Amino acid sequence: MKFGAISVNIFKKIFNKESTQVTTSKVNLAVIYYSSNGTNYQLAQWAAEGGLQAGAEVKVLKVPETAPQSVIDSSPPWKAHLEETKHVPTVSLADLEWADAIIFSMPTRFGNLPAQMKQFIDTTGGLWAQGKTVNKVVSAMTSAQNPNAGQEQTILQLYTSMYHWGAIVAAPGFTDPSVFVAGGNPYGTSVTVDQNGAIKEDARAAAQHQAKRAVSVAKWVKAGLEQ
Repeated sequence: MKFGAISVNIFKKIFNKESTQVTTSKVNLAVIYYSSNGTNYQLAQWAAEGGLQAGAEVKVLKVPETAPQSVIDSSPPWKAHLEETKHVPTVSLADLEWADAIIFSMPTRFGNLPAQMKQFIDTTGGLWAQGKTVNKVVSAMTSAQNPNAGQEQTILQLYTSMYHWGAIVAAPGFTDPSVFVAGGNPYGTSVTVDQNGAIKEDARAAAQHQAKRAVSVAKWVKAGLEQ
């Protein structure tokens, strides 16, 4: 599309200074995800790649599974995914305190956050009360079975909690051509999956870019706080 091509060129020129090094301190990036069938685990891995490429120290962490075992057992893909990701560390409040930047990735559940992610966020009140969530740079990704299943709303619901944290939301906007390729969601990378659970969009570069952008913004914030 003509508009899309023009937009890509304009945004590329505007935001091509994003990787400027402004601090020698390494940024700590926590990629925190919830996934039942593997889609958001994949998004988290792509985001981790972007964080590493941007020079960050990266942790990939999962939130605790809270669904009843009987429900999990009734879904072979769900049960298999949990078994396959047993090695992934479970996120702790200490990880949040460690992080300068945080990428959240979770599926949409009826246009909202999955209960597992919400339950974890609801445990952060102690850190919040101590001011330890302030100025964290955050960004979010999501998935659904179709593009009109609440993807944007899910990300925005997450960001609402982040405003209460005093965090700095670093949405990708239209800051890179990869955003257009992945479907053009300015709030955060979002994907759809087919009946076999495979991601339909070419979203790897978009997830990587989103993480790089979050790391870049965290560098600027960290440099300012160090002055």
